[in-house]
Amino acid sequence: MDTRRDFLQKLGLSSLVLPFIPLSGWSASKTDKLYDGPVLRVAIMGLGGYGSRVAEAMQSCVKAKLVGVISGTPSKIKDWQAKYGIPEKNCYNYENFDQIKNNPDIDAVYVITPNALHHDQVIRVAKAGKHAICEKPMAISPKEGQEMIDACKKANVKLLVGYRMHFEPKTLEVIRMRNAGEFGKIMFFQGQCGFKIGDPKQWRLNKQLAGGGAMMDIGIYAINGSRYMVGEEPTWVTAQERKTNTEIFKEGVDETIQFQMGFPGGAVASYLSTYNMNYLDRFYLVGEKGFAEMQPSTGYGPIKGRTHKGELTQPHATHQTVQMEEMAGIILEGKEPIVPVNGEEALKDLKIIEAIYLAAKTGKKIPLKL
Repeated sequence: MDTRRDFLQKLGLSSLVLPFIPLSGWSASKTDKLYDGPVLRVAIMGLGGYGSRVAEAMQSCVKAKLVGVISGTPSKIKDWQAKYGIPEKNCYNYENFDQIKNNPDIDAVYVITPNALHHDQVIRVAKAGKHAICEKPMAISPKEGQEMIDACKKANVKLLVGYRMHFEPKTLEVIRMRNAGEFGKIMFFQGQCGFKIGDPKQWRLNKQLAGGGAMMDIGIYAINGSRYMVGEEPTWVTAQERKTNTEIFKEGVDETIQFQMGFPGGAVASYLSTYNMNYLDRFYLVGEKGFAEMQPSTGYGPIKGRTHKGELTQPHATHQTVQMEEMAGIILEGKEPIVPVNGEEALKDLKIIEAIYLAAKTGKKIPLKL
């Protein structure tokens, strides 16, 4: 990777023809094809652990290139400049990044900051005339999410959300099988997402920054997963919350929530979202003719799965690399993904999360209108 990066920096992407494996056969094709199309030039906002993972993955992209950074920590900016060859003119902090509107060398900003900051930062990116890619959850409330969608539409820029699983090959095979009727009528979905949280002082346990607890971080995977695996939008939700440690999980920060949803075709679903149990990363789909099980179902990979027809054998590729390649195609070429990754898709998850919190608080069955 280092050699390739240095080579690109010396010659410039615009003058190169690079090997590219199309996503329709990602990692499976044995014949490299040449790519000489447009490249999405991306600045990453938020240089923490996941930002670093995305940056590393982007070194293998041909349709997307890391060209800029936005951070409140000057030392991180210097480190990234040295590591990725980022010019000084493409470096910004949280106070001055509005000036990217005057920088023609940046096309999009990937916002990878704490959840509560997404709203204002994405709107500022849109006002600067740049496309916005935002980590999930897109915001901490449906109201904020809608305002982000509206701001991006007003500025005529794209708003995409980091749903990397929407491009994962084994996941897409299960969706294909469902669409082809290979499971028959869908009857049941189970989603289990959780791990034991670490540092009690981290931002994910801060209500003001995270907007909640495990549900906002890990439970959203099960919500979203049921929607793309069942292939319908839920119509009601019930929920029960359990909290065993009020020192770590303060008011408004959920530790463990079990919840249930119903779908218009008759399917029912059961979920577990927790920050207090390890080894929970499993989806299970049951239809009248068959089943699909994925475990792990949403981790960084490789994803493993099986159906009534046998093991899923689609090859693994780094999720963030595939995501950025596909998002470049959406922004630059108008491609339509099999499962949407736009703001409207993310808004549905926010509405469901809001209803889950309400159901857990009131003990009532909450109707959903998505």
